[in-house]
Amino acid sequence: MSVVLAESPAGFKQWLGSNAWRMGLLFAGILLPLGVFVYLADEVHALETVYFDEPLLWGMRSIATPGLDAFFGAISKVGYQYGVIPADIAIALVLLAFGRWREGTFATLGFGGSALLNMGAKQVFQRERPSLWDSIASESTFSFPSGHAMGSMTLAAVVIALAWNTRWRWSVTLAGSLFALLVGTSRIYLGVHYPSDILGGWSAALVWVVGLSLVMLRGTRRPQARTPVGAVLEQPGRAPFAD
Repeated sequence: MSVVLAESPAGFKQWLGSNAWRMGLLFAGILLPLGVFVYLADEVHALETVYFDEPLLWGMRSIATPGLDAFFGAISKVGYQYGVIPADIAIALVLLAFGRWREGTFATLGFGGSALLNMGAKQVFQRERPSLWDSIASESTFSFPSGHAMGSMTLAAVVIALAWNTRWRWSVTLAGSLFALLVGTSRIYLGVHYPSDILGGWSAALVWVVGLSLVMLRGTRRPQARTPVGAVLEQPGRAPFAD
């Protein structure tokens, strides 16, 4: 008969303090965006009009200028075929070439899985594109969720996850978030996506990448940073659940 040792309150408190960020990440990175995506998907499936879609589209249309047309047109191109896709391939290949197998596989699955999810979701919902005005960047595929928004957010989230344990974490987080925001805004400005398409793409990307990172990157350490098991056990007062 095995004996289960009781967990000390102090040990649990220390574990909770060191792992609270995981619970916050689960809420902000998975539960919250999943709720947003489910809500939007339900509205699209029921052919309901999301109340903020057309007002935001017309609001962006009202500020249109030739300069903004050129700017957001360029951002839109960088946000997919001329920027995101080459960056995805380069990041995965560089990580694998340098023997960073776990990170390289994480990036490959992150980028590839996101693309497959987007293509599958478009076929499931088959939402037509906005047709409020003739866009300068017309599209022929389905609208929900936005491939540009999902791809740019996936790239941002993957790079943030890879950089999180470095001194560049906040710089990368700011740059990645700004990039995803600009790409999403460009698609609304150009009139080829509803704002709900953008939110759906961002939400789906976050759920996928954050969930994948928790599975694949949890506890990742460089070999030289590992502490021998014996040394850990010999440390007095160390809580059993502390990372």
